[in-house]
Amino acid sequence: MTAPGGPRVLPDFPWDALEPARARAAQHPGGVVDLSIGTPVDATPALLGQALAAAGNAPGYPAALGTAALRTAAAGWLSRRLGVTVADPLGADPSVIPTVGSKELVALLPTLLGLSGRGTVLIPSVAYPTYEVGAVVAGLDVRRADTPPADADGVVLVWLNSPGNPHGRVLDDDELRAWIDWGRTHGVPIASDECYVTLGWDVEPRSLLHPAVAGEDHRGLLAVHSLSKQSSAAGYRGGLLSGDPALVRRVWEVRRHLGLLVPTPVQAAMTAALADDAHVDAQRERYRGRRDRLAAAVRAAGLRIDHSAAGLYLWVTRDEDCWATIDWLAGLGIVAAPGAFYGPSGERHVRMALTATDERIDTAVERLSG
Repeated sequence: MTAPGGPRVLPDFPWDALEPARARAAQHPGGVVDLSIGTPVDATPALLGQALAAAGNAPGYPAALGTAALRTAAAGWLSRRLGVTVADPLGADPSVIPTVGSKELVALLPTLLGLSGRGTVLIPSVAYPTYEVGAVVAGLDVRRADTPPADADGVVLVWLNSPGNPHGRVLDDDELRAWIDWGRTHGVPIASDECYVTLGWDVEPRSLLHPAVAGEDHRGLLAVHSLSKQSSAAGYRGGLLSGDPALVRRVWEVRRHLGLLVPTPVQAAMTAALADDAHVDAQRERYRGRRDRLAAAVRAAGLRIDHSAAGLYLWVTRDEDCWATIDWLAGLGIVAAPGAFYGPSGERHVRMALTATDERIDTAVERLSG
């Protein structure tokens, strides 16, 4: 990533390396079953589209801060679904703001916090590549760590991801508390990517902002959430940042200078989505059914599933190099994501996404069972 004394460079875009596997899988007479990218395929609930259309007359610029209705709905959702009480969402120092999806926020958070140019960002040992990209864009170094290090020398930000992408690992209360205590002791912000927090299967994920782990306030803490998966609305690009009002305000002030604005109609759709639990629960059950069928077939085919206690992926291994497994799956017309995309610790796993239609999931089950 970094030559001594030289500029930091972005990593290669990993998905390009999958093209040979895609080409091989495409030769299967039944077509490709693409489980490599977690892109929702189910219809966006009508209530989002209706709210979007009703707010379509939007001649003025949207507020980077978010409408009062959206911030109120977001605070209600955090309380109702996650047991998190944020400071006054309409206060002078906002405790929750909308973002243009969650990936944009993940990629820009070090820059938005003014951390550019010197220091190190800690990310999980197996991690979504954008945490590293965000550090590189800000001119920072990256270190992988799953537990708080002995010292904080040079560390300017910590990223947690629970439930984790790609492996679905969930941090328990003791692990979250350990990171919070470490961050507060050393004055290092802790940011938690919780975009899969409503999709717990074997365990119930806990937000970093929950009072059982954070205590009475959110000092030094930030949490990131998204409507992309829970509301099947990735195309709307609606995300949330909440937590320490001082940190949220810092992010908001830079975002409005940069013009990082969630469109007014999208803010209206987000408001409607965050106020409705029924569509979230229905989508969750669709994913549960796909997970149960695919997991059973994966195990019956002799593969092992590690972690995967929550989220939208199965973390699968045949105890071999991940590219060998990718090639084996491609022979069945199935495309998965190599674990190597997510760091050296993932090199013997592949990630299989649940974000495919029932028909494609059932086709994968049939092929794995054949």
